[in-house]
Amino acid sequence: MHVPLTPIRALYRAVDLYAKKTGVVCGNRRFTYAEFGERVERLAFGLLSEGVVPGDRVAYLSFNTHQLLEGYYAAPLIRAIVMPLNVRLAAAELTGILNHAEPRVLVYEAEFAPLVGQLRQACPSVQRWVESGEPYEELVARGRIQRPDIFTFDEREIAELFYTSGSTGTPKGVALSHRTLYLHMLGLSATFYNDETAVELHTIPLFHANGWGLPQCATFHGLKQVMVRRFDPAQVLRLIQEERATSMTMVPTMANALLNSAELGKWDVSSLRQIHLGGAASSPELLARLEAAFPCPAFCGYGLTETSPVATFSRDKSTMQFADEEDRLRHRAMAGWPLPGCEVRVVDLQMNDVPRDMQTFGEVVMRGDNVMDGYYKEPQATAAVMTNGWLHSGDIAVWDEENYIHIVDRQKDIIISGGENISSIEVERAIAAHPAVLECAVVSAPDPQWGEVPAAFVVVKPGHTLDQAALCDFLQQRIAKFKMPRRFQFGDTALPKTGTGKIIKRELRETFWGGKEKRIQG
Repeated sequence: MHVPLTPIRALYRAVDLYAKKTGVVCGNRRFTYAEFGERVERLAFGLLSEGVVPGDRVAYLSFNTHQLLEGYYAAPLIRAIVMPLNVRLAAAELTGILNHAEPRVLVYEAEFAPLVGQLRQACPSVQRWVESGEPYEELVARGRIQRPDIFTFDEREIAELFYTSGSTGTPKGVALSHRTLYLHMLGLSATFYNDETAVELHTIPLFHANGWGLPQCATFHGLKQVMVRRFDPAQVLRLIQEERATSMTMVPTMANALLNSAELGKWDVSSLRQIHLGGAASSPELLARLEAAFPCPAFCGYGLTETSPVATFSRDKSTMQFADEEDRLRHRAMAGWPLPGCEVRVVDLQMNDVPRDMQTFGEVVMRGDNVMDGYYKEPQATAAVMTNGWLHSGDIAVWDEENYIHIVDRQKDIIISGGENISSIEVERAIAAHPAVLECAVVSAPDPQWGEVPAAFVVVKPGHTLDQAALCDFLQQRIAKFKMPRRFQFGDTALPKTGTGKIIKRELRETFWGGKEKRIQG
C-alpha cells in the first residue's frame, strides 16, 4: 500500500494515540493533543477564509510559541506552505525575503508591530497581516475543517519553506516537500525517540534549521513539547525543573551561556537524559563541561537547512571502541555518522572519496531522503550545488573508517597562510579552552607577507582578565606556531550572531578586509 508521506500523519497520530495527554506547553497555557489538533484545524479554516489556496505561503514572524507550532501543521493541512522567518533579521533583509517568497498571510507577535509597520509598505504581496493576540484568536474561532483524507495529499508538494541564515551570503529559500519532511522525521525517530514519556524543551528557535527538525518527531511520538519563547539560561534551567524536561538542543554559544549562568546549580536538572548540540562546531572540552554540570550525555550533530536539517549525529557505534575518555569526548564532539536514509561522503574536487585518515581535507557531500527539493524559484542555484544527485555542503571535513565525519571548517572560512591551510575551528577550540574566555571567533586578516593570517576576536568572561601575551602563551602548547593568531581583539561585548546564536564571521572579517578596524559589536 502506498500511503502519502506527509507530516500531517504525525499530527493525527498524536491526536489519535495521545488525545488526553498534555502536548504543548507555552507560558501559562497548556494544550492536550486533542486541543492542539482542534486548534490546528481551526487555524486551517481561518486561513482558507482569508483566501489561502494550495501553494500559497503563510509566513510567521515569531519566537517559539504555540501559535507558530500550530502553523507548522495548519498550512500544510490545506496544501499551503508554512514559512517561519528569522526574527533577528533587519527590515531590509526581511523585505528581500518576503518579496521573493510573496506570502499571502503573515502572522506576527505584537512585539514586532513596529517592524511590521515598515514591512507593510515594502511588501505588497502580503495581503493579510495577523497579530498573534486577539486577531489570531478571531481567525481561529471562525470555524473548523474536517479531518482530510490522507490519500488526497501529494507527498511531492512543498510543505515548508525556510530561508538560509545568510551568514555566508544572500539567503536562499530551501523548499521541503511533505515526503522529505516525513522521511527526515523517521530518520530522527530511529536515532533519538523511543520513549513517549520524554519531554522536549524547544530551546532552539523554530524558525531555524536546528529547531524545526524536532516538531514533527515530538508530535509523532506524543511527547510533551515545552516552548521556550526566547533563550534565557535562567528560564531554561527553571523549565527543566518545572516541566521535568528530558532533552534539549542548543548551539555551542547557548551551551556556553548556560554553563556560565549564575543560576546553574540552583535548579533540579536530574530529569535530563540527553543534550544535543549543533549549528556550529563544539569542542571536547565543552562536552566535558556539559556532562559535568548535567546528569546526562551530550552529543553533537550536523546538517544544513538543505538537509531538513539533521544529516549526522555523534551517537555511539557498536563497531567503534574508544581508547579512553579523551577519545570518547573527541568523537562525541565530531559531526558523527549518518542518520538512516542519508548518505554522507568526504570528497575531492573530482568527487572521489578522500582517504579516511582523519587528515586529508575534502568537501562533505550528501544525498538521501532528507535532502531539499530545491531552492525556491532558483533552479540555477539548485543545480549549482548538486553533482549527480549529491548535495555540496560547502563544509570541509576529514573522516575515518567508521564513517565518523569531523568538520574542519567552512570553505569560505579556511585560512590560507603562506600556502598552509588553517582551520579556524581548530584555533577557536584551542582559544575557547582558556578558562577566561567566554566566546571567540577566528577569521582571516590580510597580511603583506603571508597573504592572510588568523585573527582572533575574544570575549572575556566577567570578572576575568586576559591579554594577548597570556593567551599566546596558553596556545603554544595546543596549536602549531603557523596557526597562531597574529591579530587579536579583546572585549566584553557579545559577538554578532544569527537568530540561533551562530557567530556571523562575515561581519568580523569585514573588520579587517573592509580597510579599517572597528570594535566588537553585538
